Amino acid sequence: MILITGGTGNVGRELVRELDARGAAFRMLVRDPARAAGLPDRIARVVGDLDKPDTLPTAFDRVDTLFLLTPGIGTEQTTHAVAAAIQAGVRRVVHLSSINVLGDPIPAMGSWHHAREEIVRASGISATILRPGGFMTNALEWVASIRDEGFVLDPVGPGRYAPIDPADIAAVAARILTENSHENTEYVLTGAEALTVTEQVRTLATALGRTIEVRPIRTPEEAVRSRFPNGAPPALAAAVAEGFALMRADTVGLRTDTVERMLGRRPRTFAAWCAANTAAFRGDAANTSTR
Repeated sequence: MILITGGTGNVGRELVRELDARGAAFRMLVRDPARAAGLPDRIARVVGDLDKPDTLPTAFDRVDTLFLLTPGIGTEQTTHAVAAAIQAGVRRVVHLSSINVLGDPIPAMGSWHHAREEIVRASGISATILRPGGFMTNALEWVASIRDEGFVLDPVGPGRYAPIDPADIAAVAARILTENSHENTEYVLTGAEALTVTEQVRTLATALGRTIEVRPIRTPEEAVRSRFPNGAPPALAAAVAEGFALMRADTVGLRTDTVERMLGRRPRTFAAWCAANTAAFRGDAANTSTR
């Protein structure tokens, strides 16, 4: 039995669909069942909260494999999940981390993911670590400024990165979760195209059939506001500013062939993702698709 955490997010929803299509035996840990609306009713849900360890034993009952995805910047949820996994006798963990752990030195945005990886490794449970780069779905953060004023803020200028479709991450995770040959391995997952923000915006504009202005960001504070219009805790704000500065300096962009090797096909292009998600940028977010 596989237990899925984070099953209502960008990667999690796609993973749930992938495992369901494969006929895998799994269940979802959900804090709020309403957030799982839209997923097939046949998929088992168990109500629990990674912030409340006493709610976890039922979810972990008879589970031998855990897909571990925890949001935010803390490590408490990872600690609670790993403790429950040890107690339940879980034999394998597939942990969603981040490409940011590869920095030398590790930047702040990667330090939290690195700490979580260390918690998983210290458990003694066989682990596979997935380290994806930036998600294509991050472009949905531009929806409001595009709708209201027709522009996108660019915090990284000449910097390039290779965004990845969360559905490709999920497809890789589903393969790993349903096979037995990936223990104690790390995989770095990216898309195939290293793009600037300006290039991404041009691609999106083509899909939408409209003009979108790209406005450069001039200060770290403005960069943070572009991601968190209502503000962010100081530690997170500092990490975001540092991350954007590092991205600006990387004019090549890390790319890997892991998705193609694992799935036997090239990763989805950003143009294909944009074409499938035009409704979200036109005001019908219910039709957003990572497929």
